[in-house]
Amino acid sequence: MSYIKVFINCVCLPGDDNSGRRVITFSCCRMPPSHQLNHSRLLEYLRYTLDQYVENDYTLVYFHYGLNSRNKPSLNWLQSAYKEFDRKYKKNLKALYVVHPTNFIKILWNIFKPLISHKFGKKITYLNYLSDLREHLKYDQLNIPEDIIRHDENLRDKQKGRPPSSAKVPPPRPPLPTQQFGVSLQYVHTQPLHFIFSGLRVEGLFRRSASVQTIKEVQKLYNQGKPVNFDDYGDIHIPAVILKTFLRELPQPLLTFESYDQILGITSVESSLRVTSCKQVIQGLPEHNYIVLKYLICFLHMVSQESIYNKMTGSNLACVFGLNLIWPPKGASSLSALNPLNLFTELLIDFCSKIFSSRTVPAKISTYKPMRIYYTPDFTETSIFHITEQNPFLSFASP
Repeated sequence: MSYIKVFINCVCLPGDDNSGRRVITFSCCRMPPSHQLNHSRLLEYLRYTLDQYVENDYTLVYFHYGLNSRNKPSLNWLQSAYKEFDRKYKKNLKALYVVHPTNFIKILWNIFKPLISHKFGKKITYLNYLSDLREHLKYDQLNIPEDIIRHDENLRDKQKGRPPSSAKVPPPRPPLPTQQFGVSLQYVHTQPLHFIFSGLRVEGLFRRSASVQTIKEVQKLYNQGKPVNFDDYGDIHIPAVILKTFLRELPQPLLTFESYDQILGITSVESSLRVTSCKQVIQGLPEHNYIVLKYLICFLHMVSQESIYNKMTGSNLACVFGLNLIWPPKGASSLSALNPLNLFTELLIDFCSKIFSSRTVPAKISTYKPMRIYYTPDFTETSIFHITEQNPFLSFASP
């Protein structure tokens, strides 16, 4: 087995946590015996993976089950690994969840405690069961190996007096008539982008996270059909996280499951033909998906035009939005899929004028009477962005 394949099996990118931070998972049960694994190469690969995200807030989930005497790295290697990950890796790490900790972890903690700052130590949370992750992450999006799931079930079987409901998932409730999250696009009326216009030059726009409690509160208001005034919260990152959350909670990704394999093939397409290939994928999308995607990508293009201030180039925005626009039908995207998914998204943002130029959309998709604000970007002279009068959200329409 090649080193790259081994590392890809161990490391996974299942999306964002409840605060909109990118999640990276590491599964020890997928590590081969030490004599088959070059731990130095593993360290290099971990650094390569984290280098793509350390400029943003991110979360690590460490599944400890499966680490044993056969695949366990030496203490010297662990110590050198901790030193290799300097401040830039630790600064934006907002949470480290250690799942199924053992006595070995406690021993390690005592060994490394003198080297670990108190501030970093506060980011570590030990979770005894997989269900504990639900409080912090979008659990259903995690690509958890079957071995870990079975181990968790065995632990629960040994637990005395556990409530019978903990192992059962209640049937999903039917969505509210006003629900906007986790429902099909045909039921969605509005998008919370208008408020982000005032912060297009905020550095790190779409990178930073927001309060979990606030995000849940805003989602609840949306789902109840109540108005949301983001000015009351005073944080431009809240509507930014809400937008990413909305995309990630769609029953099917905006780019659709059917397009997943075709999108993965973008790296094998000749460079001069990639924009045409993107256009072919986009032209095949269902109408609702096409409308929302065009509206979103046009907006992200505007964000990228202010990159001298917000540092969010098309490439940086693609790293943030790629996994929120497309994911596989089962499980989470592997690291090998990350490059083509991000490349495809970057092409959409940078070449939106060519990709969205030929297909027409309905004249009006908002259910509210629009108050039109004309914006004529360089990619098309016929685009109209308008803000609804009844609710201050941005919608897209063509004249």
